[in-house]
Amino acid sequence: MINSLKLKKWAAILVTSALAISLSACGGTQTASQPTAANESGNKAEAKSDYPQKPIVITAPSGAGGGLDTTARALTKVLGETNLVTKTLTVENKPGGGQAVGLADFVNKDSKDPYRLYLPSAPLIINNLKKEGNSPYSYRDLTPLAQLTKDYGAIVVKADSKYQDLNALFEDMKANPTSVTLAGGSAPGSQDHLVAMLPAVKAGIDPKKIKFVSYDGGGEAMTALLGGNADAIATDISGTGEFLKAGKVRVLGISSPERLAGEFKDIPTYKEQNIDAEFTIWRGLFGPKDMPVDVVKFWEDTLQTMSETEEWKKALEANGWENGFKSGDEFKKFLEDQEALIQEILVSLDMAK
Repeated sequence: MINSLKLKKWAAILVTSALAISLSACGGTQTASQPTAANESGNKAEAKSDYPQKPIVITAPSGAGGGLDTTARALTKVLGETNLVTKTLTVENKPGGGQAVGLADFVNKDSKDPYRLYLPSAPLIINNLKKEGNSPYSYRDLTPLAQLTKDYGAIVVKADSKYQDLNALFEDMKANPTSVTLAGGSAPGSQDHLVAMLPAVKAGIDPKKIKFVSYDGGGEAMTALLGGNADAIATDISGTGEFLKAGKVRVLGISSPERLAGEFKDIPTYKEQNIDAEFTIWRGLFGPKDMPVDVVKFWEDTLQTMSETEEWKKALEANGWENGFKSGDEFKKFLEDQEALIQEILVSLDMAK
């Protein structure tokens, strides 16, 4: 009896020891159902990013004081004030070639560097599509992060001009194209030119016959208009505010899909005048082409949050910008659509590649 009890006791000890050894061995191997501490959701892609860890540089492909420079500096100021980005943000100006110089410099640097950002506008698309284009690169060589602002084109005449609406202007241009001088602050095939040519084409005018004079910037074009050297100019609506308030100009039409508010509320759109055309002048933020996925997500989320802050809304109002925020697939789709529109206008001008 005693021997039997001893045998059972030793058997129990042996089983317990074997089980302990087995568990110890299993503890050295992690099963698929046991996520790591950095992967508690079981998906490494969802682990929290530690970006950013050092200063960030935003390239504005314009000179200091230009629209892109102003936008980039407003962006860095608001991101800092709201503590959405705690690392230093600086703006680097790379003017030249209607944004082409800055783009080439940006694209040809490290395509994976997440601490470089680029802030262009519509010429990013235009320069790549023109026959005499000055850029082999497009938005496809970058990572679109967000559209930040939107503005619209406008056809403007002097306050004492005989033209009261777009149709009256276009009737004269149809009858005798060279009798009307149309001007803009950019070269033929560039933004101001397209702002004018788009409604003209839709109104049935041969754009190649239009007398278009280009000036070095919207300020010079406005001076030409007020000085009597142009009958009308194509420009951005935000740049007309002070002249409109002073009673110096009349805006015949805006390229927006619907009427704007505030000081521009009485100005009809192209569409209201039976001209089926609209054009958005945008500014947006991009990263290098091979930007890491977690960094793209960081910027999309951060910029979305920033776009809803009071600080950003005040910056928009102070500069006469519209909040045109778009990110992700929505922004990419917008770029594709505008590329198709610009291609159509350039073909009508015989200026497409």
